[in-house]
Amino acid sequence: MAIAKAERLMNLALCLLGTRRPLSKRELRGSIEAYLEAAGDDAFNRMFERDKDDLRELGLVIETVENLDGETGYLARRDSNRLPPIHFDAEEAAALGLAAKVWQQARLAGAASGALQKLRAAGMPEAEDAYEIQHSALEPRIPVHEAAFEPLMLACRDRRPVVFDYRKSTAARPEQRHVEPWTLECWRGHWYLAGWDRDRAAERVFRLSRITGRVRSRAGAFTAEVPDVSTVRETVEAWAGETATRSAFIRLRSGCGYPLRARALSVRDLGDGWDELEIPYGHGLDAWLVEFGPDVVVLEPADLRADVVDRLRAVAKG
Repeated sequence: MAIAKAERLMNLALCLLGTRRPLSKRELRGSIEAYLEAAGDDAFNRMFERDKDDLRELGLVIETVENLDGETGYLARRDSNRLPPIHFDAEEAAALGLAAKVWQQARLAGAASGALQKLRAAGMPEAEDAYEIQHSALEPRIPVHEAAFEPLMLACRDRRPVVFDYRKSTAARPEQRHVEPWTLECWRGHWYLAGWDRDRAAERVFRLSRITGRVRSRAGAFTAEVPDVSTVRETVEAWAGETATRSAFIRLRSGCGYPLRARALSVRDLGDGWDELEIPYGHGLDAWLVEFGPDVVVLEPADLRADVVDRLRAVAKG
């Protein structure tokens, strides 16, 4: 089955690339044997639409053109599907190799590795072994364990609205969210989705690990303007607690909470196995502090302490 589909996709790509004028579905069906064998028009239409989407997913630029008679035709212009010569020096090749390694634990590992092999086959120089030896102890990784990552990545790329069930840290049950996804950002080992929440008519950020069930795509265009990349990244950082607006004081058990200690503005030994830390206080700090459980006690401000207590009570209730 896999070989038959690969052959069918190859034949369709060759037809679209080899024509000088748009070919209708009727003409394509008569040119490709697998389409002739389809059991009826409905089966052919479903097969053709899937094949067309698969080719576009693989990077083939397919144009849809309507002729004077109103019939829809398809073609893939060679100039639109031909890359200019690409040249990399040794440092650029090393950077690409390092970037490919970043995705070794993610679903993009195969795509990254395949792209690197194609570039090397086209003459891109190999990264020097000296770089590998000097940096082998520090190999970057971007872990992607959430099933929602891949469908959301594709939805961000294609600008498709999505629907998913989302469980907030303070909620016992998930609720359905209708979102126009903008971009995905990794912060402190967690993936976040920034986008437009249609139900709340506002910009929102969602942590992927709190998405339950399947991400479903929806038809239609975005209703809100997509901001530039830098603005979205700042939004993710702010919602995740990166952007601090004031300071908070906490008690932290000695020998614990090293990420908190790394961000501390000051540390004071309280004795009895506890330290007092002054840390930047931004949106999302309460959710982060809850992760440290009984090793952290919030001293001030009062609103942060109340938020942490509310989250801990919600966790205790299940």
